[in-house]
Amino acid sequence: MAAESIDHRVNKRLDWRAEFCDPALEAFFRRSMQAHDACQMRHALWVIACLFLTFSLADYTLVEADEAFTALMAMRLTVALACALLAMAVWQRPSLAQRTLPINVVCLLTITGLLMTFRLNPEGALLHLASVVSVSMVLYLFVPNRLPWRLAGNAYLVSGCIVAMLLWSILPSSLLATSLLLMAFVNLLGWMTVNRLGRLQREQFALLLEERNTNRRLEVEIAERNLLEERLRHMARIDPLTGVANRRRFFELAEQERRRANRDGTPLSLCMVDIDHFKAINDRHGHAIGDLALTMVAARCQSVLRESDIIGRYGGEEFIIALPLANLITARNIAERLRHAICRQPLDVDGLCLPLTITIGISRVDDSETGLEESLQRADRALYAGKASGRNRVVVMSPEAPGVPFTGTPPRLIPVATAANVATAAPAEARAGEPPPGPA
Repeated sequence: MAAESIDHRVNKRLDWRAEFCDPALEAFFRRSMQAHDACQMRHALWVIACLFLTFSLADYTLVEADEAFTALMAMRLTVALACALLAMAVWQRPSLAQRTLPINVVCLLTITGLLMTFRLNPEGALLHLASVVSVSMVLYLFVPNRLPWRLAGNAYLVSGCIVAMLLWSILPSSLLATSLLLMAFVNLLGWMTVNRLGRLQREQFALLLEERNTNRRLEVEIAERNLLEERLRHMARIDPLTGVANRRRFFELAEQERRRANRDGTPLSLCMVDIDHFKAINDRHGHAIGDLALTMVAARCQSVLRESDIIGRYGGEEFIIALPLANLITARNIAERLRHAICRQPLDVDGLCLPLTITIGISRVDDSETGLEESLQRADRALYAGKASGRNRVVVMSPEAPGVPFTGTPPRLIPVATAANVATAAPAEARAGEPPPGPA
């Protein structure tokens, strides 16, 4: 049914000449057929030239070498030479094969020369009839002329043949009637053949154009689908507000880093980052300012982090960072740079200067851990310990004994907020393991 529908649409676009009703489409078709028509035209011209020279042998047997034979040979050589010259011209310039003037001039010369043989050789009626049938079929099948010109050329050939037979050839009435029927049948068959070939060629051309258009639409649809899939993948991986990895994507990447760290024996640390007093910012200044604060914190964190570090939005005002090849000391230094990058420059929006600070909890993923959950819980406890102790600080949580998993005793908190905090924590660290001082 689909093929019949396509054929019906194509046939509606063709006229009685088996040409497209749209002149632009017909011109496009003829341009695409130019090389084929040029090749076909050259073959037709060489066939006509060879036919005219071949029939000269029959002229010699019928007329013998006298003035009539000389005139016949001159006429046949003229037609053959004209066909050969046009064939070479078409070989040099293929566009001549679709020019009306040169094609019809050669056709007119060929038909006129053929009709002159009736006068010069009136006794070769059967030879003339064979020549007329041959030239008629060549005009229909091989000369790439448009259908009206083909009909006009064959009409001139048939009418001239009838007149020449009546004037110069002595034929019985039965043979003359047979000749007329033969020429009528040849013309009808040629017309139907040319019409059918033209329709088939244009149907194939229209189907080819439709296929190309369909392929272009498919290419556009595939490109749009690929773009849509890429956008969906981006939306599935990236937080739309801050532009960092979302929670799911972060844990996919962090798990890959954990496996690599476990395989290579390299450290991996996790940081939990929380914006201080974020709920108060939202309640006092609105969610738009809160969104700007989230975006600014994410952008400043990305500017400080290393290329190998992974940052993602954990939820709400919390961010989570994975630091490959970073032990607790390196992780604390990176976290301090993050904290200073956030707090040294307040959020300035329409004259509103809003100070921002963050609290960071750090833990290291132990080699014996098979996932990120335990380390994430330690970092989360360190974060909440930092918020309970005043916010705007970095807190590192580690097991009591380095490299040994935490087994249940309360962890030791190392707050890092100001120089005074660091100075206070240092003597306490130095005195670890000494007995508590007694009264003096």
